[in-house]
Amino acid sequence: MPHIEIISASVRKGRSSDRVARFFKNYLEQESNHTAQIQDLATLQFPLFNERLAFQTDVAPATATFAAAIQSADGVLIVTPEYNGGYPAALKNVIDLLYSQWYHKPIGIITVSDGDFGGSQAIMSLVFTLWKMKAWVIPAQFPVPNVEALFTEAGEARDLEVLSGRLRPFLKEMNWALESAGR
Repeated sequence: MPHIEIISASVRKGRSSDRVARFFKNYLEQESNHTAQIQDLATLQFPLFNERLAFQTDVAPATATFAAAIQSADGVLIVTPEYNGGYPAALKNVIDLLYSQWYHKPIGIITVSDGDFGGSQAIMSLVFTLWKMKAWVIPAQFPVPNVEALFTEAGEARDLEVLSGRLRPFLKEMNWALESAGR
């Protein structure tokens, strides 16, 4: 049974992207043959890292736990809002913290916005960063426009039928990557 780590990247108060992270966790566990866990950057409250994990001498337990979770995961879903056409600094912070943990790791990108474009501008900069880390970013993405209209605060889809046309191909691509990577 594949295990997916889901990074919920927003640390802002009143955020909406965590709704989508909860949806994917529940969907993967209930509708697919996966286990899933959310790494919530708002809860983790990592400091600004000034050195890659491999070069740190005094690693905080929460940092070591996060790194181990990413390392042992079969794949990672990143749920991120778009901030000024990019992705949050908190996400860049944890991506740059790790290196070997990203190597050939299947990663799916889910972007979120309150507007009509679903955070689509953040996708390319995030893909480029992950490619430089040698991660295996799946070609399918899952932009979520008008997030509050599509998901409840509890992370339930208001209309799963509306989402399913994009959800199935996205997860099919992720599953193909997991199988191809032997995970």
